[in-house]
Amino acid sequence: MNFPFKAIGFDWAYTLVDLGEEDDRKPLQKVFSFLDDNNISLPDFEVLLDKLRKIFRPMIENSRTTNQEARFEVALGKLIDHFEISLNGGVTLNKLLEVYYQEVYSERKVYPEVVSVLSSIKDMGARMGIVSNTTNPVFMKEKEMQATGLKPFFEFAIYSSETPYRKPHHSIFELAMTHLNMNPAEILFVGDDISMDVAGAQGVGMKSAWLNRGGKNLPAGINPDYELHSLEDLLRIDLAIL
Repeated sequence: MNFPFKAIGFDWAYTLVDLGEEDDRKPLQKVFSFLDDNNISLPDFEVLLDKLRKIFRPMIENSRTTNQEARFEVALGKLIDHFEISLNGGVTLNKLLEVYYQEVYSERKVYPEVVSVLSSIKDMGARMGIVSNTTNPVFMKEKEMQATGLKPFFEFAIYSSETPYRKPHHSIFELAMTHLNMNPAEILFVGDDISMDVAGAQGVGMKSAWLNRGGKNLPAGINPDYELHSLEDLLRIDLAIL
């Protein structure tokens, strides 16, 4: 049995992986403790956290209108510069990012059905890749992908933190099309966000599947080609319903 599409692009967060509790306090506490253990002078933690939020949250809001991703490593670098925190030796910005995201990723879980569904799709011969909006640095996303055990299923992963624009901008979907060297109509894109994933994919001519785990009402003006309530519904897709 062949899958009805030659390739599938997947969103990452809340499509394949549950992000759990998204909290900036605990990961920054890990960074604070790491710096303190390395005898690096620091301001009060609450002052540090407040300043990071004042730096990063406007960056995120701006990304929603410009479609240019907010990059957390830029925000953390600005925080270090603002307080004139002196890094030295093995204490680099990348090391601090690693400490931060190890805590962030500890909250994340692959949805129970994901591995079996991806295995079935791979057996049916469809090619697969990731197109994900993320503020995370790419080197940490690669570590996360490896840690989940999902890396062998995907030919490529495109992250908005390394591209000019984020979803729903057409260019990030076009990067996937270039990688696959396929007509967009041969590609199905699967994601949980009706605007970013569904409208974005349809805007370049891909077919779309809205993963609606929570049973939300379909907003006016956007019509996914398929509506899924579990990733397992992918295995029941039939081109005849289009």
